[in-house]
Amino acid sequence: MFGPVTSKIEALDAIGAALNFPSWYGRNLDALYDCLVDLSWQPAGEHVLIWTGYRELEVADPAGYRAVVSALDDAAAVNSERPLSVLLADS
Repeated sequence: MFGPVTSKIEALDAIGAALNFPSWYGRNLDALYDCLVDLSWQPAGEHVLIWTGYRELEVADPAGYRAVVSALDDAAAVNSERPLSVLLADS
């Protein structure tokens, strides 16, 4: 679980912290996607990421919000042994 955040870089950092991304995580959208579809450092099985207060980023940085949500959607659509579900929740 993470949030609320008001910038794309805060969102990237918060997601990385919530999912305990490895030290090589590059804090950009490509690295976010790569980590989300891999999750090899996490236990096997489904993982759920809950983003509370997502509307704060949507208001503060609409383009950043759309970019992060797009990466999350794309990663969640990948079928892997550690699938990811993303839930956007109001805080």
